[in-house]
Amino acid sequence: MSTENEGTPVPADPAAPSTPPAAPAPPTSMDKPAGGTSPEAAPHAAPEAAPEPAPQAAAPQTTPQASPPVDEPTTVQAPVPAAAPAPAAPHAAPDRPPATAPAPTAAAPAGGWPPPPPPAVPAWGVPVPPAPEAPRRRTGGLVAAVLVASLVAGGIGGGIGYWAAERGDNGFSSTTVSSGQAPASFKREPGTVAAVAAKALPSVVTIQAKSGAQEGEGGTGTGFVYDQEGHIVTNNHVVASAADGGTLSVTFSDGKTYDAEVVGRAEGYDVAVLKLKDAPKGLTPLPLGDSDKVAVGDSTIAIGAPFGLSNTVTTGIVSAKNRPVASGDGSGGGNSYMSALQTDASINPGNSGGPLLDASGAVIGINSAIQSTSGGFGQSQAGSIGLGFAIPVNQAKNVAQQLIKTGKPVYPVIGATVNMNEKGQGATIAAQGSGGTPSVTPGGPAAKAGLKAGDVITGFGDHPIDSGPTLISEIWTHKPGDSVKITYERDGRTATATVVLGERTGDS
Repeated sequence: MSTENEGTPVPADPAAPSTPPAAPAPPTSMDKPAGGTSPEAAPHAAPEAAPEPAPQAAAPQTTPQASPPVDEPTTVQAPVPAAAPAPAAPHAAPDRPPATAPAPTAAAPAGGWPPPPPPAVPAWGVPVPPAPEAPRRRTGGLVAAVLVASLVAGGIGGGIGYWAAERGDNGFSSTTVSSGQAPASFKREPGTVAAVAAKALPSVVTIQAKSGAQEGEGGTGTGFVYDQEGHIVTNNHVVASAADGGTLSVTFSDGKTYDAEVVGRAEGYDVAVLKLKDAPKGLTPLPLGDSDKVAVGDSTIAIGAPFGLSNTVTTGIVSAKNRPVASGDGSGGGNSYMSALQTDASINPGNSGGPLLDASGAVIGINSAIQSTSGGFGQSQAGSIGLGFAIPVNQAKNVAQQLIKTGKPVYPVIGATVNMNEKGQGATIAAQGSGGTPSVTPGGPAAKAGLKAGDVITGFGDHPIDSGPTLISEIWTHKPGDSVKITYERDGRTATATVVLGERTGDS
């Protein structure tokens, strides 16, 4: 059955009803005038809609026009006038029965059936329901349409879901993982940050240093397992406060804590080595990489305890190499110098001494210093601004081995005192050394190379030199006994010389 235009007014033209005719109400007194049943009226009597119609007066068996079935739409024609008086209004199969049947207002005149009086309801084809009914039907139609659309969409979705389920039942494995199972069942591929961190974290420790001079004084830093004997490598400034009569404790990522003691410290390198007093079995040292082969742009992973938040992992890249950095421990002691790896991995106070890893999980540096917003290098309570500095692991490895072997650091030297305040023109050999001593040590490496006070060193090996700290940083990347080419200026002329580095044991 057509539902087109459902819920909208039916046009007044009776030739095109919008809905199939419905059964009219049972005949009333207006259908039977006084004086009997007229043969002419019988053809227009509507069939009864009820299952068992009430008894009616006999009507002629032959009718000039049969009523259409009520379950099919029909086209109703307007009545054609006849010679004899005929009903003016059709009564066969209206679209809707009138709400009420109006009573005749006058008796039938003699000689035939008179035309019925004007109907009390709207003419044929005009909706009988009151005006408020139309909006309700329109809304109902809209709701029905939306419901149909929803059911159609739901059917499509259900079909897709069923198709996917069927494919799964036919041997196709599902990739859906519930959130409760993800951490245990999801396998991280080697080389991902998650895989590297998971492997390295058990070998990274959080260090608590307490000063022996005053209870509660100390700090928090980071370190990592260097060997299976229980040696831990960290920064000197992490353990400096507890080096003389203080206490040190080391906590692993599993929460287990061990007491530790200082094996050796190198203030100039800012490197220290600890030893666990009761080292557990099965320690896994972190693998050491080659910091000389690191390239700018390589991925980095830093692990530490920034502001005491242990087992924190951050990532970045190597943003520069051979960055000359002079850093202090904040206690007024001597500075340390490094030709550092610069990284934008987030490093904060507490990260000091922790490993800087490459994408394979090998240590390429020891996180040591940050650039603070105050404009100076060193350990500051300012947060990370994306400029962190790590001691290259090649240098740290040499220092750690020396500390484990002798407990004292060994520094390469050139045997000359340089100006530490000037920058931009090179490293100038001072006119006089500390305490009135000669600026160039007699018989030392610089003296043997022919260097004199006032010479400006502008190159050391393949690296340009712009200041005294830069020169020291480059010298300390070598070992005693190394031969290095030096470029210098004297009286406006550039010259070169080869220096065989000497050594100095211990901090002075």
